Amino acid sequence: MSEIVQVQALYLDTKQPIDLRVNDLISRLTLEEKARLLNHKAEPVERFHILADQWNQCLNGVQWDRPTTFFPTCIAMAATWDTDLVQNQIATVLSDEARAIYNGWHLDPHAAGQHKGLIYRAPVINIERNPYWGRNHEAWGEDPFLTGSMAVSYVKGLQGSDPLHLKLAATLKHFAVNNVESDRQKLNAAVSERMLNEYWLPHFKAAIVEGGAQSVMASYNAINGVPNNINHWLLTDVLKTTWKHEGFVVSDLGGVRSMVEGHEAKKMSYVDAVAQSLLAGCDFSDKEYEKYIPIAVREGKLPIERVDDALKRVLTVRFKLGDFDPFEQGIYSHIPLSVIGSDSHRLVALKAAQESIVLLQNRHAVLPLDIKTVKTIAVIGPLANRIIMNNYNGVALPSVTVLQGIKDRAPGVSVLYAFGGNLGGGKRAHFKNEIDEPVGDSKSELSKALAIASQADVAIVCVGTTAAVEQEARDRTTLALTGDQEMLVESVNKVNPKTIVVEMSAGPLVVPWIKTHVDGILQAWWPGEEGGHALADILFGLINPSGHLPHTVYSSEAQVPSVKEYDISKGFTYMYLKGIPLFAFGHGLSYTSFQYSDSVVSSVHLGSEPISITTHVRNTGQRIGDEVVQLYVRHGTVFAGAPLRELRGFKRVKLQSGATIPVTFKLSREDLARWDDATHGFMTRAGEYSVEIGRSSDDIRQTIHIFVD
Repeated sequence: MSEIVQVQALYLDTKQPIDLRVNDLISRLTLEEKARLLNHKAEPVERFHILADQWNQCLNGVQWDRPTTFFPTCIAMAATWDTDLVQNQIATVLSDEARAIYNGWHLDPHAAGQHKGLIYRAPVINIERNPYWGRNHEAWGEDPFLTGSMAVSYVKGLQGSDPLHLKLAATLKHFAVNNVESDRQKLNAAVSERMLNEYWLPHFKAAIVEGGAQSVMASYNAINGVPNNINHWLLTDVLKTTWKHEGFVVSDLGGVRSMVEGHEAKKMSYVDAVAQSLLAGCDFSDKEYEKYIPIAVREGKLPIERVDDALKRVLTVRFKLGDFDPFEQGIYSHIPLSVIGSDSHRLVALKAAQESIVLLQNRHAVLPLDIKTVKTIAVIGPLANRIIMNNYNGVALPSVTVLQGIKDRAPGVSVLYAFGGNLGGGKRAHFKNEIDEPVGDSKSELSKALAIASQADVAIVCVGTTAAVEQEARDRTTLALTGDQEMLVESVNKVNPKTIVVEMSAGPLVVPWIKTHVDGILQAWWPGEEGGHALADILFGLINPSGHLPHTVYSSEAQVPSVKEYDISKGFTYMYLKGIPLFAFGHGLSYTSFQYSDSVVSSVHLGSEPISITTHVRNTGQRIGDEVVQLYVRHGTVFAGAPLRELRGFKRVKLQSGATIPVTFKLSREDLARWDDATHGFMTRAGEYSVEIGRSSDDIRQTIHIFVD
C-alpha cells in the first residue's frame, strides 16, 4: 500500500516568509470569506478555523472581565514627560497583561474569560487644541512634539521590540483633526493646508514612521468637506503613500453608517459607502463590510484587487501577531496570568502617578507638610474619597483614594474627612466600574467641611471633574469648577489659611481665585489605583514633585478662541497664546531648585548635519529631584506667522543635591522647517533662529542664537 503524504498548507508553514503565507491564504478564500475577515467582529471562517480577531482596549488598563493594573490617565502620563517610563514600564505592563489574557484563553478557555484578540485600540493621540474636549483624559496634551514622542514610546511598548513578531498591534486614534464630541459623526473641520501639516498631523506621522504603529483608526469627522472614512487624500495619499504605512486602516465604530446617516452632504447607499471607504483606503470595518463588499464587487463599484490589498494588510498584522502559528511557538506565549495586577505592576502604577503630579503653586513653601509636626489633617471634597476611571480601562483593582492614601502614609496623625459639597456638572454619569460614594445635602456637607477644617493643622481640598463633566460624547461646558466646588475652596481657605487644593481633572481648570488666594496647588489628574498613595508621598515630601503640564491652563475662558476655529494661530496653545496664562505649558515646580548655565552649541551655523546643544543643570537645593529640561525654538522674522516658540526637545534627568550634569540635544534643519503652501512641502529658510532652554514655555533660562545659511 502506498503511503499517503499530507502536505501542509503554505500559509501554515512558519518557516515561510509572511508575505507568501498571507498571499497563499488569500488565494484560498471566497469573496464572501474575504469580506467576513474584513469585519472586525465577524463569525469565524469555519473552513479554515479562522477566528475573527476580537479587538480590545488598554488605554490606561487592559479591559477584561476581572481586574487589571489601573494606571493614571494618558494626560497624566504625558505630564511625566518620561518616555522611558511610558515605553519600558507602563506600556510594557499593559502589553504583558494583554498577552497574559490571550495566553490564558489558549491554555484554559474556562480560566481566562472571553476571548480577546491582540489588536488593541490605543493610543488616542488626538491633540488638545480644544480645552473643552471631553476626551482630553485619553490624550497627551496640546503639543505635537510632546504628543508624538509619547505616542512613539507607547506604541513601541505595546508592540514589543522583536523585529519579526508583534506583541500587540497598536491602533492610533482618531485620524485626524478630531477633538470635539458634539455632533462628531457630522462635524466638518475646516483646516488650512499649512495648519494640517504643522499641527494636526506631525504626531501621527511620528507614531507611524518612527513608532511603527500597525493600525490607524479613521475618525468620524470630515476635513474640509470630505468625511475621513472616505478621504483618499488622508488615508492613502498621506498615510500609505507618503508615510509608507504598511498596516491597515480601521473605521471608527459606525464609520460606514455615518456616510449613510451622518454627513448630510455625503449621504449615500451602504453599497456606495462601503465601496468608497475601501477605495479611499479604509481597510477594516463593521458588519457593513461583510454584507456589502460582495455586492460592490459584483456591481463593478469595487475592484477585487482593492479588497485583496485591504485583506493583505489586515492578515499581515495578524500573522505577525502569531494568529496562524502554533501557540506554543509564540515568543510571548510564556507570559502567565499571574502577572496581571502583580505587586511589580502595582509599583509601576505608583511610580506613574508620582511622576505625573504637578506642583502648580507653592507660596511660602507651604509644601511639603512636616509629618512630625502636623497633628490633624482635614481631607475634604467630592473627589477626596472617590476613584475616577474612564471608558477604556478594565475592572479596577483595589484602588487607593486620596483619603486612604493620606491615612496610610500618616499613621498616628488624626485624619478627618468631609464630602464638602456637590461636584455638579450636569447629570451624574459614571465610567464603567467607577468607585463612588453617595452625595449628601450641600449645606450640611459644607458645614461639616468647615467644622473639621477649622480644627485641623492643614486642609486638603480635592476638587475637579468626573464623567459628569468630561467624557466621550460629552464636551465640557465650562473650564471653571462645576457645582459648589469653588465655593467650598473659598470657604475652607477662609477658616484655615493653610489650605492645599488638589485638582483632579483631565482638561485644564480655569481657577484664578484659587491661584490668587491659595498657597498650595497640585494637579493630580485621575491618578489610577495608586493615586492616593502617590499624592500623599508628594504632600509629605517622601517624593519630590516632578510633573510638568502638557497643556496651557488659560487665564480665563475669554482667552480661548471658538472651538469651531481649527487655526491654532488665532490664540490656541502656548505657541500662539494671547496674553498671560494661568499656568504655562511645561510648568511644574519642585521642592528643590535648579540652575541652568554654560549652554554651548557645536556650531552656530546649521547646515546639512545636525548640531549639538548642551546646557549644564545644577541642583542647587537640598533635596534630590527630577528636572524636565525643555528646548524650544523661535523663528524670529524668518517665517511670518510662526509660533511664539515651539517645543523641539526635552529630557527628564535626576540630580542629587549639589550635582551638576550636562544635558545635550540634537537640532537639525528639519526641526526648524515650516510648511510652504507654494511648494506643498516643508522648507527651512535661511536666517537667524533662537534656541531656548528652560523649565517651561514661560521659564526660559538659556538662549542661543544660531544661523541657517
